[in-house]
Amino acid sequence: MLPIERQQHYRREYKMSWGRSFKHSLTAVCAAAALTCGFAASASAQEPDFAGERVELIIPFSEGGGTDTWGRFWAPYFSIFLPGKPTVVVKNVPGGGSTSGANQFEARAKPDGLTAIGTSGSTQFPYLLQDKRVQYEMRDWRVILASPTGGVVYVNSDLGVKSAADLNALKEINLRYGSQGATSLDLVPLLAFELLGLDVDAVFGMKGRGAGRLAFERGEVNIDYQTSSAYINNVTPLVNIGSAVPLFSWGALDDDGNIVRDPSFPDLPSFPEAYEMMKGEKPSGPAWEAYKAFFIAGFPAQKMVFLPKDTPENIVEAYRKAAISATEEESFIADREATLGAYKQIVGEPAERIFRQAVNVPEDARTWVQKWLTEKYSVQF
Repeated sequence: MLPIERQQHYRREYKMSWGRSFKHSLTAVCAAAALTCGFAASASAQEPDFAGERVELIIPFSEGGGTDTWGRFWAPYFSIFLPGKPTVVVKNVPGGGSTSGANQFEARAKPDGLTAIGTSGSTQFPYLLQDKRVQYEMRDWRVILASPTGGVVYVNSDLGVKSAADLNALKEINLRYGSQGATSLDLVPLLAFELLGLDVDAVFGMKGRGAGRLAFERGEVNIDYQTSSAYINNVTPLVNIGSAVPLFSWGALDDDGNIVRDPSFPDLPSFPEAYEMMKGEKPSGPAWEAYKAFFIAGFPAQKMVFLPKDTPENIVEAYRKAAISATEEESFIADREATLGAYKQIVGEPAERIFRQAVNVPEDARTWVQKWLTEKYSVQF
């Protein structure tokens, strides 16, 4: 179970997702208001006005996971900086490894700026793999921002391992992992476990990574991973009390496209380092190339905010301006690392570029992964 105070925290966040902005200092709020007024003074007559409106930010996962934590961090900043200061609320629509919420967004969201969606790689991967549940066309959506993130793999301390140096000891243990589905963002850990040669039973059907973490806390699974925001907020306390042991992070991309240590977890080896510690050689081969392709598609631009297709340009620009203003705001800068990790948020045209890269996985990597998923997990495409 989560500690009582953390349960109370999530209940409060769920009921008042936009109200977190009032926790900022009076100075920060005044600065936000001044910036908003500045936008109003310089805006064209075509700038939208969301005064008195309710904006829904759909998060296609259950509460408590990394994407939910990320969405609830961003929501109050959109409330402050969008023209007219609308009430921005998070609406959780879990199911289908996030495809249920994405399908609903595709089918129902109007291009009026009152509905946005916050996605994860778990929304992107089924689309890339041509999963039969997908009824949305991501390439048509209007991207507002991209949030790079990472992730950390950890195990139950009862297994007796202390760090990645003990990975070989796990080869003789049957491990259980709570998964949203083989074509979700969990594809990355499933490929990693395959490369390491670990005996991992995937327990499918989790409605989000938060559900996987709760299964870990209940002792139903003994290996898990969480994206950076959820790990920082929800797993670090488990590490501190000695019930969880971090092994490695997925890593981050440097400017040359190499996977290096994650800046949010500099003391943990990256996955390629952990592989080399265990195997005595650098990773290589088709499985590695497939892993690398989907890691790049899933994490450097892992979480994104979109508006529906056909959203007018002035509304798209209003959202992008709001996101830029948020990233420059004092309280955002102060709170970002503690909640999201040490990652620069990507807004506007740079977000457009990285999104286009993320939805263009090499065909040979896609084909290899589809074949492996069919053989390993009976996934049909």
